[in-house]
Amino acid sequence: MKLKITVHGVAYEVDVEVLDAKRDEFGSTGSLPARPGSRREQAPAPAAAPAARPQQSAPTATGSGVSSPIAGTVVEVKCKAGDEVTEGQELLVIEAMKMNTSIVAPVAGKIKAVLVAASDSVRESQQLVDFE
Repeated sequence: MKLKITVHGVAYEVDVEVLDAKRDEFGSTGSLPARPGSRREQAPAPAAAPAARPQQSAPTATGSGVSSPIAGTVVEVKCKAGDEVTEGQELLVIEAMKMNTSIVAPVAGKIKAVLVAASDSVRESQQLVDFE
């Protein structure tokens, strides 16, 4: 039997196998017996779409800077004020739920200020780096 389960907004498709089903006196495994004279039909299950994989949020450029896509702890800062960076260059690493997330430069430019340091706690949408 296929089931679709959603946990924290992420859908999963699972196959369930009943190993030891005890049947009641009506021969069913827990559903109510059909009323006399009624037809009991099961609607065909709709074709389940493949479960979507969670997408990792990218850092967002807010005005002239980069903000955190997640809440967590800064593990490593890989840039400093005055550095010239290219688009996609790693600026810092944030740990959240025992997973490291690299924060990259959304555009090429010169860093005006780094607003966090290693071991700082950050919240979602907090400004991390300013660009000139």
